[in-house]
Amino acid sequence: MTDVPEIDLSDPAVLADPFTAYTGAREQSPVARLVAPGFGPFWAVLRHEEARAMLSDPRLTTNEHSYQRPDVPEHCLPYLRTMSEMNGAEHARLRRLVAPAFTRRKAAEFGPRIEAIVERLLDELPAEPDLLAHFAGPLPIEVICELVGIPVADRPRWREYGAAIVAGHGESFKDAIPRILEGATAAVARGRAEPGEDLISDLARVMEEDGDRLSETELITMVWTLVMAGQTPTNLIANAVAALLSHPGQLAALRADPALMPRAVEELMRWCGPQLLTIPRFAVEDIEIGGVSVPKGVPVTASIAAANRDPRAFDEPDRFDVRREPSAHLGFAHGPHFCVGASLARVQTGIALGALLRRFPGLALAGQARHMPDPGTWRLTSLPVTL
Repeated sequence: MTDVPEIDLSDPAVLADPFTAYTGAREQSPVARLVAPGFGPFWAVLRHEEARAMLSDPRLTTNEHSYQRPDVPEHCLPYLRTMSEMNGAEHARLRRLVAPAFTRRKAAEFGPRIEAIVERLLDELPAEPDLLAHFAGPLPIEVICELVGIPVADRPRWREYGAAIVAGHGESFKDAIPRILEGATAAVARGRAEPGEDLISDLARVMEEDGDRLSETELITMVWTLVMAGQTPTNLIANAVAALLSHPGQLAALRADPALMPRAVEELMRWCGPQLLTIPRFAVEDIEIGGVSVPKGVPVTASIAAANRDPRAFDEPDRFDVRREPSAHLGFAHGPHFCVGASLARVQTGIALGALLRRFPGLALAGQARHMPDPGTWRLTSLPVTL
């Protein structure tokens, strides 16, 4: 136990560059102890092989303690138990219902609709845009609302909900929950009354035909969860633009050969993906990870930032290379809770970057891209550029 390194998540060096900060600990031990003000210690798996195994281990489960739940009215509580907190057969049942809408084929078929949204947002860019606020932020919420079936007139308020959720704390976050649930309830009612070619309508039909497979509470919960989770590409796209503009050789290679885009997206997820730590799992019994004993009940997370730069899994892991062969990175996690929207995020990011590079050959950073001091998410505070 004394050989396990400790990482303070409030340390400015960790917040400023988590990728480097985890390196020494990863080479010392496959597991580290994380500490943060206001939290008890928890464990982080740092190496790629051990992290993949941990994320697939049925002895480590998510539950209501995996998230910081806001103080919300009593009637909202049933809708806060999301698919991410479920395990085993219960989780599999709900995932099977929603997964067909997010397959690789479906994401590719949805591409033209994403392209239309991308082109519209690029048409509307001001002369000196903040690409986070004007493009990477609004794009994913528009895309997921289109796929799920949120009417155009309702999307501005869902954008506001998303901003409150991204903030992650404070009164705006707490106050947004009841309004988000009202919006999801209204969307479900519309999907039942006026069914269309969208996910809500499909799930509403399932509920009507077989209520044992999906209850109304589960459907409403699924709708708000999917829409909010659909914002994931915001930080990926912003991080990707900043990375490419900071590596002119890689940017030039991608401009010269747009067919590299799928590889580039995978490398960007590995190199600067937004998720630094996975949702904590809890050991249901005493276990061992990489030779380190983890007691029952202790929260365990995978350090994606460390695992995705593990030299045991990747050649020259600290080198950003858009030509890198696609790799088994953990940017979308792994195992039963692998990101259900991964294919959509990949397609959306590729389309967004491709359009930006094609339309703005002089695209450049207008100052330094600054990151939010957040131990769990690698994200920018703004992304000012010149076109």
